[in-house]
Amino acid sequence: MAFVQVPAPVAGELGLSAVVAALPLVSMFVMLAVLRIKAHWAALVSLAVALVIAIGVYRMPAGQALSAGAEGASFALLSIMWTVVNAVWIYNMTVESGHFDALRRSFAGISADRRIQAIIVAFCFGALLESVAGFGTPIVISSVMLVALGFRPMKAAMVALVANTVATPFGVLGTPTLTMSRVTGLPVDEIGAVVGRQVPVVAVVVPLVLVVLIDGRRGLRETWPAAVVAGISFAAAQFVCSNYIAVGLVDTVAATVSALALVALLRVWTPGAGTRAGAAESDRPGHADEPNRARTAQAYAPYVLIVAVFAASQLGPVKALLARTTRVFDWPGLDVVTAAGLEPTAVAFTFHTLAAPGTLVLVAGLLCIPILRLRPADAFRSYVAALNRLKWPIVTVMSVLALAYVMSLSGQTMTIGQWMATAGGAFALLSPALGWLGVAATGSNTSSNALFGALQVAAAGQAGLDPRVLAAANMSGGALGTVLSPQNLALVAAVGGLAGREGALLRRLLPWSLGGLAVMSALIWLQTTGAAAWMLP
Repeated sequence: MAFVQVPAPVAGELGLSAVVAALPLVSMFVMLAVLRIKAHWAALVSLAVALVIAIGVYRMPAGQALSAGAEGASFALLSIMWTVVNAVWIYNMTVESGHFDALRRSFAGISADRRIQAIIVAFCFGALLESVAGFGTPIVISSVMLVALGFRPMKAAMVALVANTVATPFGVLGTPTLTMSRVTGLPVDEIGAVVGRQVPVVAVVVPLVLVVLIDGRRGLRETWPAAVVAGISFAAAQFVCSNYIAVGLVDTVAATVSALALVALLRVWTPGAGTRAGAAESDRPGHADEPNRARTAQAYAPYVLIVAVFAASQLGPVKALLARTTRVFDWPGLDVVTAAGLEPTAVAFTFHTLAAPGTLVLVAGLLCIPILRLRPADAFRSYVAALNRLKWPIVTVMSVLALAYVMSLSGQTMTIGQWMATAGGAFALLSPALGWLGVAATGSNTSSNALFGALQVAAAGQAGLDPRVLAAANMSGGALGTVLSPQNLALVAAVGGLAGREGALLRRLLPWSLGGLAVMSALIWLQTTGAAAWMLP
């Protein structure tokens, strides 16, 4: 017998029902932000709360509720974490082979000015890392590299956190966008195209913020040309790639274009003489520490291979061949009908094999082994290390996706969406804040999309707004919550020797995060009211 979703199961009151439906999300926020419980435990407890509400309040059959959670967890493992594990494996191999150090030294050789180094390492290279790793990895690595270049740990942490913001919506080869598409039923390319018309507005400004964080007004006055070139080139590449190339390659392309543009500028322009005070403390004369060109080329090879493999997968015959291996089927144990009498899109499960982004990354990784001159045993050890490193993030993401599917298929998400939609057109102002809260709580744009994606689209439908804009707003607003995530703050504090000073980091970064959120909220509102509708595809 089919389970029919009921929007207001608590005494027929939509507002009261929304309060109950929000309890799993509130539980997660409180456990992460207030009680500081580890993310995987918070996600598991919140999943349990969602199951209790689905079965006890929404009267969803227990078997179907558990099946919904199993579908979400399966999608997380087979689609999301399959990509993440293989991406982190590639990074581990660059470290194992010693090529990551060659990358670090190549950055130091580009400029002796600390403000320029911050843009190159945290903004450009950080985005490149985000394209293949994510889940806090770029923040940790960037901050470590900045400290190695002579930055004070506090400034290195702040720069790494702020720089990471605009890369997260397209991180890990477009995983957040893929997740948003999966939980909303919207085409992934359409979501990516709209995000590519929102986030670049902030991307233009981020390098300027970085130089201010490092050197105040003097930094802005003396290095603004470099910051502007890096920001505009990154934003332009984000827009073009997300709209006309491939969502999975946005961060890779944007990071590469921005870095090349900045290097080209530095050939004809250098910061003023007063910038020597901003030079890295670790600078020393001579060139003995510079890596040779061949080794540097090998260090960049994994990222070039990822782009090449993904580009090849989009060629007509190859794309058609890969598509034949994809299977779509109704998830067993689910028989759900919405209040409108329709079958939710989440009931159908798409299983990619050769066409999966994670499989393509695996192919690139296998091709990297001889280039990085690693023995198969060393490559295998790096893979085991990636699995070990990600064991708890895997549990977290699987639990969050299971939570999202239970809430969505039981009707909890629809209840919250219908209640929030009573704000009408004003909901567009609140939409980015939901994504901001989600990422601040979970530390992941992917997890935030899993939690709020269906809610955003449901609210858009109730309020008569473009669902693509609000789905994208969840991702764009979420990008600005990255700097406040307890998970990210703890990571960067741990590697920088700042344990116990997470609160100081939070206080210093809060104004930047809120300011960016205000700008994004205004932009989303203008896009939905028609004043900036020309920006949409």
